[in-house]
Amino acid sequence: MARSYSDKFLQEMYQADPHRAGVALAKACVSANLPAKYVAVVLNVTRMSIYSWFRGKPIRDKNQQAVEMFTCLVEGDLIRGKLPAKNLDEAKKYIEYVIDKPL
Repeated sequence: MARSYSDKFLQEMYQADPHRAGVALAKACVSANLPAKYVAVVLNVTRMSIYSWFRGKPIRDKNQQAVEMFTCLVEGDLIRGKLPAKNLDEAKKYIEYVIDKPL
């Protein structure tokens, strides 16, 4: 698996405002074992943006809907048992399925 999320990051995430879309995205991605670098590809932003959102920073209006839709997709796939990814290869295949092209 890619480098996992650090304990410090996880603590910050759980202390952040849970009503923020980026924090909801973070919780979904952590639960699904999806690395931030792959989430950045799906949302067409940088990893820095992803980590900022994960910590509760504001999301630009142009990205807000995509973040909410992807969060909903991941949460649904967690419920359906398609996630969490067991390893980096599974995470990559899941993202490739979502974006419908190879990474």
